[in-house]
Amino acid sequence: MTTGTEDNRTDPSRDDDVYALDRRTVAAILYAVDVEDREKLIELMEPLHAADIADLLEQINPYDRARLIRLYDREFDGDILSELDESVREEVIGVLRPDVLAEAVREMESDDVVDLLEDLEEPQQEAVLEALEASERIAALQALAYPENSAGRLMQREVVMAPDHWTVGQAIDYMRSQDDLPEQFYHVVLVDPRLKPVAQVMLGKLMAARRDTKLLDIAEDEFHIIPVDQDEEDVAYAFNQYHLISAPVVDSDKRLVGVITIDDAMAVLDEEIEEDMLRLAGVSDDSSISDSVAATSRRRLPWLTVNLCTAICASLVISQFEAAIEQIVALAILMPIVASMGGNAGTQSLTVAVRALATRDLTGSNVARVIRRELLVGMLNGLCFAIVLGTVGMMWFESPLLGVVIGSALVVNMIIAGFAGTVVPVVLDRLGVDPALASGTFVTTTTDVMGFFIFLGLASVVLL
Repeated sequence: MTTGTEDNRTDPSRDDDVYALDRRTVAAILYAVDVEDREKLIELMEPLHAADIADLLEQINPYDRARLIRLYDREFDGDILSELDESVREEVIGVLRPDVLAEAVREMESDDVVDLLEDLEEPQQEAVLEALEASERIAALQALAYPENSAGRLMQREVVMAPDHWTVGQAIDYMRSQDDLPEQFYHVVLVDPRLKPVAQVMLGKLMAARRDTKLLDIAEDEFHIIPVDQDEEDVAYAFNQYHLISAPVVDSDKRLVGVITIDDAMAVLDEEIEEDMLRLAGVSDDSSISDSVAATSRRRLPWLTVNLCTAICASLVISQFEAAIEQIVALAILMPIVASMGGNAGTQSLTVAVRALATRDLTGSNVARVIRRELLVGMLNGLCFAIVLGTVGMMWFESPLLGVVIGSALVVNMIIAGFAGTVVPVVLDRLGVDPALASGTFVTTTTDVMGFFIFLGLASVVLL
């Protein structure tokens, strides 16, 4: 039996969905659910990765999802829960039998349990906490006491540590004697007698060294410690900037309390990128394809309302030149082009600026240079399109002056677009407002209003 992943890998014509679930496999799974063939369902699901099962549960409708979960029953494990989208996860937990949920939660790493808990409503939080053993429950509650989106929420408490005076042989013997080592770890953290981390040793170096080698002699040259209250965005930036694989987390007394691994840091980066993409489009960052029609409509209405207000502002500008438009009908035909070109140019500059702010490439030291570059790019692109559009306007309406007007308006609006697309997100960022959330509205309003005003204003002066 091959999974959807394996099937797609052998089909070069489907490179775009090489890791997508095979439709035949999905159909076979749903058929097994329809006929209540538990053995066949387990046979089909067994080769699938937990992430693929999570994708499957997110893609099917709630009715089929509930039936599949009930039939799958005890085969359901914690890895699937950690991979599920938040909006579906709550629903799945509500369907799982208490004993199945308890077993699934016990299999999860401490950081995954905390991630699960912080997204649930209180009744479901209590159900998950009751499924944990006393020590695990206390650890989870302690993690939830840390600020939201902090390193304390992100870290896992399962840490492999050793005294800083140990040798390689002592460390290996210790790890072999332990039954509860983390399933995955990359470093052994060296601590002093007060449990303060002083260095860390890569697992590969440890296994390659002689038994009598001091652990400190093979410790990593680069060693970064993460404060427990550090913002998770700063943690993810540190991992990306310094190419970290794992890093110890310390409390206010500098004592070791956990470790953050690269998979958790990269998950934060993915979430930030996804949030920025959704916010640039004026969509709530907790939106999902699994949301109901009512929930989706409710989240989008506020931003559509804002867009309506900005469109009215642009219409008010146009109304000031009603007489000019009545005399020269060509103005009504050509003016959307100026606004549209400016809007697209502004969005391009805005996207680059927001991404640069998120990656901290755009700073106070280079913002002037970036603004100057965008102004020059806007002017150059504006001149190129002005020649084309001016020629079209001249030939279409047999008016050389109209061609000059629209060409000039386009150049000016493209320059404004480049300026607004860079300056607006920078200013909002300095004011503490998320630039990805609010910049788009300001930039498009600026290019629309200025585009109409410049074009119709120039036309009124030059042509009438």
